[in-house]
Amino acid sequence: MKKRHQYYALQLAGVTLICCLLAYTPVNAQGKKKPVAATTAKGASPASIPVEPAGKDLNDSALLDLVQRQTLRYFWDFAHPVSGMARERSNVAFNYGSEVVTTGGTGFGVMAIIAGVDRKWIARDTAAKMLLKMVNFLLKADAYHGVFPHWLNGATGKTIPFSRKDDGADLVESSFLFQGLLCVRQYFDGDDPVERELRNRINWMWNDIEWNWFTREGRDVLYWHWSPNNGWAMDFAVHGFNECLIMYVLAASAGDRYGVSPAVYHRGWAESNFFKNGKSFYDITLPLGFDYGGPLFFSHYSFLGLNPRGLKDRYADYWEQNRNHTLINREHCVRNPNKFKGYGADCWGLTASDTYNGYDAHSPTNDNGTITPTAALSAFPYTPEYSMQALRHFYKDLGTQIWSPYGFVDAFNQSQHWVAQSHLAIDQGPIVVMIENYRSGLLWRLFMSCPEVQRGLMRLDFDFPGRPAAPGR
Repeated sequence: MKKRHQYYALQLAGVTLICCLLAYTPVNAQGKKKPVAATTAKGASPASIPVEPAGKDLNDSALLDLVQRQTLRYFWDFAHPVSGMARERSNVAFNYGSEVVTTGGTGFGVMAIIAGVDRKWIARDTAAKMLLKMVNFLLKADAYHGVFPHWLNGATGKTIPFSRKDDGADLVESSFLFQGLLCVRQYFDGDDPVERELRNRINWMWNDIEWNWFTREGRDVLYWHWSPNNGWAMDFAVHGFNECLIMYVLAASAGDRYGVSPAVYHRGWAESNFFKNGKSFYDITLPLGFDYGGPLFFSHYSFLGLNPRGLKDRYADYWEQNRNHTLINREHCVRNPNKFKGYGADCWGLTASDTYNGYDAHSPTNDNGTITPTAALSAFPYTPEYSMQALRHFYKDLGTQIWSPYGFVDAFNQSQHWVAQSHLAIDQGPIVVMIENYRSGLLWRLFMSCPEVQRGLMRLDFDFPGRPAAPGR
């Protein structure tokens, strides 16, 4: 499946489909990866922001406060000054410049801002005004059948192509964005003009998304991209299991005008040779997905708002799925079959991130020794004891090697003596949000309170806590 960077191989109809997303691992004319640039974006140098001093003997609650608050600065202090959207990354990569803002990462960021408001780190009225500025920017930005591109120019709202033919709508990234914006709508429920306008304008955008357009003339599957210049040339039908569950839930949650039928979920998402699993890895059963689970962002991105506790359909219990996926990933690092330096019970977590030779989607089946802090930290709801063990190691033992003004750096590889000089929106956001869901369940409550989401889950025949009883059930 595609994400923002070079991802993972899919086995589809017996053909290996390599989804090379040329975001921040550009290739030269000979097809070789260029290293990720380490230049700080203009006008917002992380080095100019002092790291908060803190002792190393903090209790668990104080340490979680520190990590959430420090990481939140990526989306608050480092937000694009014109749009308020999240920058793709903290370093400029080649000719992309410092204006690149990310649609999906902004969705993660607005959820992080909600957590900051709820913990009194950001004033509610200040956040509401900033979010309204962002929403007003999005209302004027390029969109295609109501769907935003992967990247926008944060100053102008014009599309920045993600690749040569990926220069239009990105349904997955837009789903991550609206997962966040629906939480904003639910949280900012005040009667003052700013909060009313914020809710109304989110609803305008939400109701304008033509989900059914992305079935490509009525096929029983959703397609990732459409471009006014290239049409369906990307030709990427999205099958599960991976990070895209939220897209199918939101498409089923839309109204009659633009919504999709349950058949799109059951015949598209749930029909592939990498959907059902049921095998055991390291003596842990994995209900769905690739062998060994794939990178850990599969159990994070869709579940920032979608609450997996008690969430079940005819295919899986999603709490079991996400917890077991996490446990397999950790156990691989504990057993460390490749003998990488640093791996162990307190240093684990394989997911997509920068690495010493570019960008990669790390997993037990694609392991080069790179640990990505977001992997273990965004797993706090699933494995709180193990995630805290990793957090204490990252903060106390590795300390200033990986701690920065925006929280932990993107990744590190002790076997290669390499530490990233970068932060990515899609990695920083889930840290704040999933720690908050572990601590208070805030974002889960907000998203699951949306009447549209409840309706969509019911249409897809999900069971979830608080589901209204249907006749005959």
